[in-house]
This record gives sequence, structure tokens and C-alpha cells, in this order.
Amino acid sequence: MRKAYENVKTFFNLIGYLSSFIFPKGISFIIRSFFNCFYSGWIKASLKSYGKNFNISYPLKYRGLKHICVGNNFSSFSNLQIEAYDEHLTYSFTPELIIGDNVSINFDCHIGCINKIVIGNNVLIASKVFITDHYHGGIDAESIKLPPSKRKVFSKGPVVIEDNVWIGEGVAIMPGVTIGENSIIGANAVVTKTFPRNSVIGGIPAKLIKTLGN
Repeated sequence: MRKAYENVKTFFNLIGYLSSFIFPKGISFIIRSFFNCFYSGWIKASLKSYGKNFNISYPLKYRGLKHICVGNNFSSFSNLQIEAYDEHLTYSFTPELIIGDNVSINFDCHIGCINKIVIGNNVLIASKVFITDHYHGGIDAESIKLPPSKRKVFSKGPVVIEDNVWIGEGVAIMPGVTIGENSIIGANAVVTKTFPRNSVIGGIPAKLIKTLGN
């Protein structure tokens, strides 16, 4: 069976190679675009609500789409992992994941929710960004008696990202955090506390670098 599988892969690889001499390279972009249109329609049917111009690139890794609301003009590049857990192990949750209008998410981002995450309007998110409203296990004596995979997930509060926020590459936004409108978060920052509007944020843990407009 393994050999047959490898032979099929080799055959399709050869077909792709030979096709490159027949069809212009741009045809792959056109095919991918049409497929992503189909895929976007298939995905949005499972969302709690969605607006116009919903565009998502294959593949999407997801859980709990029925708890996710998306506004108008949403776009995401491939490998977005978006999860709204209503149960884990023997525990139940009531997650809300709300995304506003004109939100754009780049490659390989991960959003995880058991409580509430709100992403406002006109938010731009670079690649490899992690946003979560929960932790996997506590740091108390009882928790560390269990293997990590068996520990209860818990939230220290919602995450709110207000309007017009720009989140740089590799940023991690932790539970219980609010990012004020018009803020900019520098690459690879780890945000563990709330920042007011018009903040430029960076570092591990993130600190206020400057206030825009001052």
C-alpha cells in the first residue's frame, strides 16, 4: 500500500511538471483563487454569522465555527488555526469569538478561545501571531501532578483588540488583555497586560515604547 501511494504521488508530481510547459505559470494562481472562493463559501456556512466578502485561503484549521462571528471584508491567508472550544476533557465552556469589519490576517496565525475574544474593525495581523484567552493548566501543586494534556484549561479574562490596531509578526497576546485603538505592536512582542489607545508596544514582556500623536 505504501509503495502504491508513493507511486501515485510521483505520477501527479510528473503531471504537474509536464503541465508547466503547456500552461502559463499564472494559471495556478487562477485555479487557486477559484478554489479558495469555493472553500470560503463552504467554511462560512458553519459560522455563527458572517458579513459580505468573506475570503479565506485553504487550509483552515478550525474548531467551533458555530461560536465565531465575522464581519464584512474579512480575509485570511493559509494555515489560520482558529478555535472556539465549548468543551475540553470533562469541562464545558461558552466561547465567543467576534471579528469586526475589514480584518486581514496573514499566514500561520493561531486564535484560541474558551471565553471571549473580540477583534475590532480595520485590524491588520501579520504572520505567526498567537492570540489566546486561556491557559492550559495552572501553576499550583495540584495541576503539576497531572500530565499537561490532562490539565484543565482556564481563562483569566477576555481579549479585546480595538479598532485600527496593527499587530506585527510573531506577536503573542495573552489572556485578560485589551489593546487600545490605533495601537501598533512590534514583531515578536509578548503582550501580558492592557495598553491604552495610540500605544506603540514592543518587547518580552511588552512595554509601552511611545504614545502616537505625542
